[in-house]
Amino acid sequence: MTEDPLVVGIDFGTLSGRAIVVRAADGAELGGAAFEYPHGVADRILPGTGSALPPDWALQVPSDYLGVLRHAVPEALAAAGADPSAVVGIGTDFTACTMVPTTSDGTPLCELPEFAGNPHAYVKLWRHHAAQPQADRINVLASERGEKWLPRYGGLISAEWEFAKALEVLEDAPEVYAAMRHWVELADWIVWRLTGNYVRNACTAGYKGIYQDGGYPDAGFLRALNPAFGGFVTDKLAHPLGRLGARAGVLSAEAAGWTGLPEGIAVAVGNVDAHVTAPAAGAVRPGRMVAIMGTSTCHVLNGAELREVPGMCGVVDGGIVPGLWGYEAGQSGVGDIFGWFVRSAVPPEYHESARERGLSVHEYLTLLASRQEVGEHGLLALDWHSGNRSVLVDHELSGLVLGQTLATRAEDGYRALLEATAFGTRKIVEAFTGAGVPVTEFVVAGGLAKNPLLMQIYADVLGMPLSVIGSEQGPALGSAMHAAVAAGVYRDIGAAAAAMGSVRTGVHRPVARNVEAYEQLYADYSTLHDHFGRGANDVMHRLAGRRRELASVRKGQN
Repeated sequence: MTEDPLVVGIDFGTLSGRAIVVRAADGAELGGAAFEYPHGVADRILPGTGSALPPDWALQVPSDYLGVLRHAVPEALAAAGADPSAVVGIGTDFTACTMVPTTSDGTPLCELPEFAGNPHAYVKLWRHHAAQPQADRINVLASERGEKWLPRYGGLISAEWEFAKALEVLEDAPEVYAAMRHWVELADWIVWRLTGNYVRNACTAGYKGIYQDGGYPDAGFLRALNPAFGGFVTDKLAHPLGRLGARAGVLSAEAAGWTGLPEGIAVAVGNVDAHVTAPAAGAVRPGRMVAIMGTSTCHVLNGAELREVPGMCGVVDGGIVPGLWGYEAGQSGVGDIFGWFVRSAVPPEYHESARERGLSVHEYLTLLASRQEVGEHGLLALDWHSGNRSVLVDHELSGLVLGQTLATRAEDGYRALLEATAFGTRKIVEAFTGAGVPVTEFVVAGGLAKNPLLMQIYADVLGMPLSVIGSEQGPALGSAMHAAVAAGVYRDIGAAAAAMGSVRTGVHRPVARNVEAYEQLYADYSTLHDHFGRGANDVMHRLAGRRRELASVRKGQN
């Protein structure tokens, strides 16, 4: 093996892909680069056509991901001053559940001329929530039939997951469904492009694809949803599974040309951005919850025993590390909410003041909001602007801000939204602890860890110290660690975590008077949470229904 072997980790995020070059011996990050997706997220207009998209859609263009391989990887190698011949493996992670329909050779259907104008032929990003009606039917039928897999998903399957999105394609675009040979997670598609081998990773299959105890939902269940859906698993989904950290194949000549890496090096089985981050934070034992905070937040946690946690996204045997039950929960909107607020609700004078101070608008609002005492703004918000992933699992819920007056300022609303996401995280932590899966340490990863006010709010709302991952590129580092395992540098991900991972413990500590003040606000948040989210008042569902109906009418008129 090459002396001082290097590995490459690539994190495919919502808006861009990031590649880092890592020394396998100690996890040192030698260089990195990013590539922004040229088409971004298509949530209003279908790329290349100008056609309007309905509400709750979020699509991407698969060729954008190849740009990460062609640009970010070579640039990361150059930044590291690395000899490509020293690289022994490459690992990748992806947002999930992000799906694409393909032909038998992996060609996305949107790249075929006959489907270029059909939105169902494109990548459906994780935050594509238009399949909520299909998810509702899956949940009702599974509950009625007592499907044994349902408790493994907290009692509810999300509109974001594989089956709901596939059923949406079948029912809304049967021509796309008929032409589709494979329904592919992008975590697996990118590995397919790198190696020429299609290997379905065990992580997304378990958490997003209802693969439990060696099988998927049976054909009888699927036929009861829609007679034409009965063969979905055998015809469109099922494929050999690869365990995490295993070698999916080797880098093809074509991919070597894209990346500048040696042909034939190990390529790790695909994985999910949140789940690869846990080992990078040293979270390979029970109790340490890792929150990967970016546009959304995913919470992952290992447990020694199988428990049924209400509203969790899933629990999978070995879903994060071998030998433990891997638990997942999450919030569909966090950084996305703050970004929306800055774009849509901040007056021009705030933008100008931020520019004068050399700050971003986020930094300026954080500065202003940090001067407030807890509760001083008089607001309380629900963090459902992108629906609720956990613990309610309902993407037709929507955001709400209570207490606004003519005296309410932009920094007030901004802080209230920061606090709302912290309250939502506390709901998740309480769901786990209440179900017998203790959370003994809370670790933050992702870009939002850089906001000190947000971190202090989370510490105060949770009433516990916050640790911070040692890397600013946690998912990419985690992918690089899996590459080291796939290349044979380490025997398993636990050994790689011990050598390459890092965490700074107790960086943000709760302030007693803030903890007490937030207890009162959290009690009020819980009242709103249950009133609007647990069926006491379905006004949010009615509003979503009207919006969808009117959008359909408008589309028919165009």
